[in-house]
Amino acid sequence: MTFPAQRLLDRARRANHNAAMTQNAENPPADEIRDLSWGLSNRLFFRLYQCANMLHKTGTKALEDYTITTQQWAVLGALTRPAFIGGVAVGDLAAFLLVSRQNLAGVLQRLEGMAYIERAVDPKDTRSRLILLTTKGRSLWDANMRPVISDYYREALAGFSTDDKIHLAHYLDKMLNNFKSIDRDSDN
Repeated sequence: MTFPAQRLLDRARRANHNAAMTQNAENPPADEIRDLSWGLSNRLFFRLYQCANMLHKTGTKALEDYTITTQQWAVLGALTRPAFIGGVAVGDLAAFLLVSRQNLAGVLQRLEGMAYIERAVDPKDTRSRLILLTTKGRSLWDANMRPVISDYYREALAGFSTDDKIHLAHYLDKMLNNFKSIDRDSDN
């Protein structure tokens, strides 16, 4: 049994092959090829949308014992990166997570209210504040969240080979760069 996306791909390949084999190569069935390409693109983006929704739903459920959402998970995870151990400015954290400062502000307030993060004066600029993990936040991440996240990754990536994961990361990076290009274009 083939998957719907595989059937679309097979149809596109047949259409391309048939177009190449026609006597009149100057007039290939471009509409059919364009429709198949659009349909495949539509399916990919809808699947990406569904995956993002399921990541949010199942990721939040996986960490419900700690009352952590996927947005909070992303922030705490970012703050464990070696580059951010000494703290990170809100603007830099927002840029890293690809969210607006306004969207990040509420997440930071909730994490600060739970004592998982704190704001500290930037030693390089006393007018600025840096976001840091607290000892409680580091303990939550290391002792509680990491084992749960590890199990979650294992379940979510069941059936993926190492090569599959490498390819998926490559293609998602490629798409992310395209999105960044689109975003730059819209700012002009």
